[in-house]
Amino acid sequence: MSNYQNINLRKIAQLAIEKYGFNFVVTKLVLDEINALNPSQLLDNATGERRDLRALLWSSIDNADSLDLDQLEFCVRGANNEIVVKVAIADVDLFVPKNSQTDNYAAHNGTSVYTGIDVYSLLPKRLSTELTSLLPDADHDALVIEFSVFVDGSIVPGTIYRALIRNKAKLIYEEIGAWLEGKIGVPVGVERLVGLKEQLELQDEAAQRLSKFRVSQGALEFETVEARAVIQEEKVVALVIQEKNRAWAIIENFMIAANVTMANFLKQAGFPMIQRVVRVPKNWPGIIAVAAAYQEKLPLQPDAKALAQFLHKRKILSAETFPDLSLTIVKLLGPGEYVMLDPQATSIGHFGLAVMDYIHGTAPNRRYVDVIIQRLLKSVLDKQPCSYSQKELVDFAAYCTDRDIAAKKVERFMRKAAAAVLLSQRIGESFAALVTGASDKGTYVRILLPPVEGRLMRGEKGLVVGEKLRVRLIGLDPYKGQIDFEKL
Repeated sequence: MSNYQNINLRKIAQLAIEKYGFNFVVTKLVLDEINALNPSQLLDNATGERRDLRALLWSSIDNADSLDLDQLEFCVRGANNEIVVKVAIADVDLFVPKNSQTDNYAAHNGTSVYTGIDVYSLLPKRLSTELTSLLPDADHDALVIEFSVFVDGSIVPGTIYRALIRNKAKLIYEEIGAWLEGKIGVPVGVERLVGLKEQLELQDEAAQRLSKFRVSQGALEFETVEARAVIQEEKVVALVIQEKNRAWAIIENFMIAANVTMANFLKQAGFPMIQRVVRVPKNWPGIIAVAAAYQEKLPLQPDAKALAQFLHKRKILSAETFPDLSLTIVKLLGPGEYVMLDPQATSIGHFGLAVMDYIHGTAPNRRYVDVIIQRLLKSVLDKQPCSYSQKELVDFAAYCTDRDIAAKKVERFMRKAAAAVLLSQRIGESFAALVTGASDKGTYVRILLPPVEGRLMRGEKGLVVGEKLRVRLIGLDPYKGQIDFEKL
């Protein structure tokens, strides 16, 4: 039996990064440029009028170990019971001017890559986890996106402006979610800051309104099992699944509404932009066939609302197998992509979110396309010509799509490699499992504990997706991300 416990996952991650064309080696030119930055001077010399909003009770919600904070939130209740949401986005462009050495470095990689063992950040560390991160107890320059959420969950896009802000609380998804769902009492970090409890409850109310409205409009609900490796002393000790909760819903719903607001802002200004789209699925017949296997009938033509209702029903009836159904539908829908939208053209739309005009602009520390959107917004605010030509936007849209796909491949491979290491001492053991895929390309199963997917090499005939069975682990290879089972 091979001993993979001492395998160098960091080396495997580096090889995967290189295989897919990323280069996160920071050159001396980039380092010198970053080290020469004077944050105080940059803030003092920042162009454009800024509102001083440091007194507001801004907060962030993210993973416990996240330091590259892009987004803060604050809400107030309006006169007609609408909730006015302010989302503050880190002004990365202030520290990373277009065509600078650091900008070229970020543009090449296009996105941060999360391998489980290391984070390969879009921007070098001094920027992503210090200068351009909206960390607590420091003043930050930001773009603030406003929108109003009405009682029925509909939104009215508001204005966008520059502001000086200060993060009052760095909060964690799991803790805030557990409190909002009544599983624990008010967290100490929330209770000690006057007004924060009420502020988060108002944010939660706005998010619940948005969630309900989005689903009614045909936004698709998905859950996928993407286990994150827990690594101690560079060894994989467990796999955990980050479950969606109400804190996660706050960030997701505010992010979507802010991105829609930014797209609307650029469209009204007559500016071209890079939109994030999911096209109307070409393989709708395949989706119809999946629904038919559950004795459900979908319309002959693509219909987001009908698909949303089917998914919602299946989630209620079978939460255990819903992640696998989600993955099947996601694959049939096809991948998201970036496209340049001419201001006179009709939007392609985002089929999964049930919106027509959508961009990525809330994560400039993590995605390069968001930096581009930020520069376009600032061009409008400054009444300057568009900061990018349409050809540049077309080229960046295609390139950022490619980098997004490559990053997902690296992350998926590393999840498999980490899972193989964790199971390396358990070859020959049996596990309860579910069939997650069955086609001419092979049959795949997911064992329930730990949550690991692999290929069924023997006994696969006649199995259908969702079927429960017991399997034995018969082989694995972390270097190839392979895990093999046989049916018992």
